[in-house]
Amino acid sequence: MSEKITNANFQTEVLDSKIPVIVDFYADWCGPCKMMDPVIHVLANEYNGRVKFSKCNIDEEMDLSDRFRIMSIPAFALFKDGHHLETIVGSQSRKYLAEKAEALIGE
Repeated sequence: MSEKITNANFQTEVLDSKIPVIVDFYADWCGPCKMMDPVIHVLANEYNGRVKFSKCNIDEEMDLSDRFRIMSIPAFALFKDGHHLETIVGSQSRKYLAEKAEALIGE
């Protein structure tokens, strides 16, 4: 299952992670974000141990959403070896996010 990211655990869970991390920035009131939940759940299980899928609530963690300039949700921030590589904005297909996960593993 996906890990909940907060300002308190961001360093440990994302930047210090030994495996790549995809952070799903979302809000409880966001319809497209809710539609992405099953996709993230499937990918988290499929890539367990190879890519970590985490969730960050923008309403609860405004510092993180500001830090990564999240202006629209859902947004998916990709991290590897402590570096923010890119942010993908909007609902995405399972296939597209799986391709991004594979690319993170292969880099």
